[in-house]
Order: sequence, then structure tokens, then C-alpha cells
Amino acid sequence: MYAIAHDADTLAWNEAPSPGPLSERQVRLRVAWAGVNRADLMQRAGGYPPPPGASEILGLEVSGSVIETGSGVRQYQVGTRVCALLDGGGYAEEVVVDERQLLPLPDGLDLRQSAALPEVFATAWLNLFMEGALAPGERVLVHAAASGVGTAAIQLCRAFGQPCFVTAGSDEKLTRCRELGAEDGWNRHHGSFVETVKAWGGADMILDPVGASYLPDNQAVLNADGRLVVIGLMGGRHAKLDMGRLLMKRQRVIGSTLRAKPADAKGRILSALHEQVWPQLANGEIAPLIDRTWPIAEAEAAHAHMQQDANVGKLLLEVSGER
Repeated sequence: MYAIAHDADTLAWNEAPSPGPLSERQVRLRVAWAGVNRADLMQRAGGYPPPPGASEILGLEVSGSVIETGSGVRQYQVGTRVCALLDGGGYAEEVVVDERQLLPLPDGLDLRQSAALPEVFATAWLNLFMEGALAPGERVLVHAAASGVGTAAIQLCRAFGQPCFVTAGSDEKLTRCRELGAEDGWNRHHGSFVETVKAWGGADMILDPVGASYLPDNQAVLNADGRLVVIGLMGGRHAKLDMGRLLMKRQRVIGSTLRAKPADAKGRILSALHEQVWPQLANGEIAPLIDRTWPIAEAEAAHAHMQQDANVGKLLLEVSGER
């Protein structure tokens, strides 16, 4: 098979060994489309190694067709079209994955559209409704909201009745976020978001991929009993925590990553998506938001586009091109 080989400076579409023999609950997929995530850039730079035993090949989500099943697989058969949440290995013609990390395509969506779903909607669902424990009507602040995870989170908030305020890097991105359902937003280049978010009503829960540089302002806008869920460190890893504010307002700071969770935990997240979100994808209430696509051999251009924060929604790589 062919796969992307990488280092900090280059991505190359080269021949590679096929993933090894299947364990009892694994399936082998022929990859049609692969999603691009900021975690791929971090891994390439040496800052986000794959979990033990996972493929060193980049790529955390794909769509494709089952071409082989392990002896214990019952839910999927050869030929089934699926999307998958991976531990790694997605930038390739084939990938091996535990069946619990698969989902059937939502009704009415093709392989291209479905490749834009697993990582971002699993991340958004996990952190909004499981880690963040959102209750009906609670107010949500989403940072870096034009990203794949951000645009998924906005749509989930709209669909499940959570008022949502966003921050993003341009007025154009804020316009797109409002079109997706955000009530209001703030351009991060205009300074601190604190006063605007306070005037909006503060936040009961914050979804934050930025980290250290936003911690003081996040604490300032977090309401009593509020939860700050940190899912990334684009703004650094070290910051001063106001312990007095933390205690007086009963704030909680939660660190969350998805990639290293075991297959059964990922399976529970995907089962919730299948039950709660897949019907809304089928009826059009929620939709995958795809910014641009490139052939897999041009993955370097996709990474450069993401590095420049130029995207609104998902970036995809075309592997087989099957729809």
C-alpha cells in the first residue's frame, strides 16, 4: 500500500507496509478520505506522539469500506461503508481499527462528507456533554470556533439548546460562526474578550483549545459552578491560576484528550453520537462543514493551510476519491 511518511520538514506519499494481521475485534478499511487535524501538525513537530502500539502514520479520522474483519467482529461486514475514529494511521490506503471505533455513514451522507465527522464531533460531544456536563440552557463559550471542533460544537449547542458565544481570528470567521448558530462573538485580535462575554451573561462552560494565555480571562468570565475544559495548548502550557476565584465561584478546570482513550471509551462516545447526533445529520439539522480538500499526495498544502489558521471547518485529503 501507499501511505504518507513524515518528518518535521516533509510529507511524502510512498510505499509502506500494510497494517499487520487483525486481532479479534479489528477491521481493515480501504480508505476513501482522511481528515486533517491540528493534532497531525503537533505529531509531525514531535509534540504529540501516538499512544503505545498505535501507528506512527498521521491521521485520526477516515471514511472508507471494510475489506477484512477479525474473527470476533459481528457488527460490520466486508463492503460496509463506514467512518472511523483512529489512534493513528489515517494518511494511508489501508488502516486497521477496532470495530468499536467505527460508525455507519449517516443516512444521506457520502464518504467525503462522513470523513469530516468522527474526530471533531466526538471531541465536541465528549467535552461539551460528558466532561463539561452541560445542562439544558447553560451558556457555552467556544474558543477557536472556526476550527473543525469549533464548528461542530456550535452546531451541537444550537441543536441541543445551549446559548453559544464564540471567539475567532477574523470578522469573516465570526460571521460564519453566527450563521452556524452562535449568538455572538469576539475577534481575538481586538483584545480581551472578558467584558463582552460578561455583558452576554458569562459562561457556564468553556471549550478551550488555547490553554495558558487564556486562563486568567477564562476564569474571569466563568460563572459560579462553571467548568473550563482545556483540549489544547496553542497558547502555551504554563499560567497562573487564581485559586481564590476557583474556590469562591466553585470553578472546575478539566483537562481532556481523546486520542489516548481505550477503544471501549471511544466506543461509548461514538455510541452517543450515533444515538443523539446521527439522526440530526440525516435530517439536515446538523451538517459536516468542509473547508477544502486536497489529493493525499498534496497533504503538505493542507497542513500549510491549517498552520495559517485559514480554514473554517474541516480539511480533507482524498485517498481513493470514492464517494
